[in-house]
Amino acid sequence: MCMKVSTKPPLLVTPRLRLRLAKRSDIPAIIEYFRKNEEHLAKSGPLRPAGYLTNAFWQKQIASDSELYSTDKALRLFLFDLNTEDVIGTANFTAIVRGAAHFCFLGYGIGAEYQGRGLMFEGLRSAIEYVFDEMNLHRIMANYMPSNKRSSALLARLGFKEEGYARDYLFLNGKWCDHIMTALTNANWQPRGH
Repeated sequence: MCMKVSTKPPLLVTPRLRLRLAKRSDIPAIIEYFRKNEEHLAKSGPLRPAGYLTNAFWQKQIASDSELYSTDKALRLFLFDLNTEDVIGTANFTAIVRGAAHFCFLGYGIGAEYQGRGLMFEGLRSAIEYVFDEMNLHRIMANYMPSNKRSSALLARLGFKEEGYARDYLFLNGKWCDHIMTALTNANWQPRGH
């Protein structure tokens, strides 16, 4: 049985970012982010569905993301520049499993021009705090390609520990890619009736 996490989706504010679920008014900024970073994100992301750079696609996606959050199945956040409201990245906590597990998977991406500024660390630190403290998840798993030194350093800085190596783990950019598997656990997790 799915439990409702909250009646109101999170609004997380850090010194330079605002993290939240997307609204319909964000669609032009979302499309611009993905259009501008299409080649950059293709290197480590899944193949995008047809029409993903359209208003109609994002109207459906935003409704779906809201439903997934309200039914405790996923939290799909966009990272907005606090001053400009430009979309600079994404942080997705997906495939939430409760019962004896209380875990999820983390996937994230940031625009090419925003790399190397500590913005993803800032955003993920806040989002992980929310996922652990408010959503009461016990474990977050994040996996990265061995060649992705930025993700390796980011996850280590956030406290994720390496747990294994998965061959041909994900089909990305037109080929099967190996991944290093990592996880972070919530030392303060408490049973809450999920």
